[in-house]
Amino acid sequence: MNKKTFHILVVDDDDRIRELVKEYLEENNFIVSTAIDAFDAKNKLNILKFDILILDIMMPGESGLSLTKEIKKNKPMPIILLTAKGETVDRIQGLELGADDYLGKPFEPKELLLRIKNILNKIQKPILPNEIYIGNTLVNLKKLNIKINNKIKKINPQEKKVLEKMLESPGKVFSRNDIRKIINISKERTIDVMITRLRQKIESNPKNPKYLQTIRGSGYVLWIK
Repeated sequence: MNKKTFHILVVDDDDRIRELVKEYLEENNFIVSTAIDAFDAKNKLNILKFDILILDIMMPGESGLSLTKEIKKNKPMPIILLTAKGETVDRIQGLELGADDYLGKPFEPKELLLRIKNILNKIQKPILPNEIYIGNTLVNLKKLNIKINNKIKKINPQEKKVLEKMLESPGKVFSRNDIRKIINISKERTIDVMITRLRQKIESNPKNPKYLQTIRGSGYVLWIK
């Protein structure tokens, strides 16, 4: 994740759980606010901006499920539900209402932390448009083709996967091992050949690449402007 400090709201009527979660998440560099029930949570949601909500289902007054339904109708906020062990019906209903994940009580704080990080990583991932320019070259990820100098060149699914990852992080150096993980290829020579093919499709002058460049001893980098 990037260096942004995320603000989390923990809603649980159990003082011990609420404070334990707050302390653990603060130790892991999150800003944490707490609420004792749905009414308290709504007041804080109206005043403050949160990145994710940790919400107990069984609380006095309005339930966590009801609050989930209300929040998801009005705010695109990730929600992790805390459920009593074995309450499968509640978990299913929570997911149907739009909850992003759930965790059964009792739980390890570290597991909650991992689930939070997984969700935050997903929502931070850039959503690429179907068409994107690399300089004057138009890449269409949906149609699997590249248009350069009024010529259309096809790309295969593996080339698409590599391009997607590079387009999500322009300026990032991808080692051969990084690319190997993306396309599940073990031979370095195969990776080099793929990059050469992509360069021929993207660059006006592949022998003197402007956008898909080799960083000697490190790997490859894609610039889009």
